[in-house]
Amino acid sequence: MTPTIHRESPLGPDLDLLFQRHTADMQADTPPESIHMLPASGLAHPAIAFFVARADGIPVAMGALKDLGGGHGELKSMHVLAEHRGLGLSRMMLNHLVDHALANGLTRLSLETGVQPTFVAARGLYTRAGFSECPPFADYRPDPNSVFMTRALS
Repeated sequence: MTPTIHRESPLGPDLDLLFQRHTADMQADTPPESIHMLPASGLAHPAIAFFVARADGIPVAMGALKDLGGGHGELKSMHVLAEHRGLGLSRMMLNHLVDHALANGLTRLSLETGVQPTFVAARGLYTRAGFSECPPFADYRPDPNSVFMTRALS
C-alpha cells in the first residue's frame, strides 16, 4: 500500500465512512458544546482545502486546511480510519497540509484538539511537528475540553 493524497471535494460519494468514523470519535468522549468539527458540507467552502489519502483507491484518511486570512491557517478534520493507524498516515497528511499552507503563502498554522485521552496521539503528533500550545484563536473561546496549538511556518 502506497497511499496518495489529493485535493478532493468533501462531498465525494465514497467518503461517508471517513465522516461517520470521525463524527463517532468526536462524540465518543467530548461534550457536544466542545465539538468543533465541521460536517462535510461545512468543509465544502472556498476558504477550505480538503484532502483525502487513498490506499488502492480507497479513502483511508482526510485532512483540511482553512485559510483564516492574514497568512493564518487552521488545520481541520484530521482523521485516519482506525484500521489504518500506525502506518504514518497522520504524519503524511500533516506534512501535506503544511506543504500546501507554505505553497499558498501562509505563515502560521493553528488547530484545536481535545484534552481527552483519545487525543493524546494527535497532540503528540502536533508537538513533534513543531506545534505548541497557545490561547484560543479566530472565533474560538476558552474551553476546558480544548487544547489550542500553533506554529510559525518558514
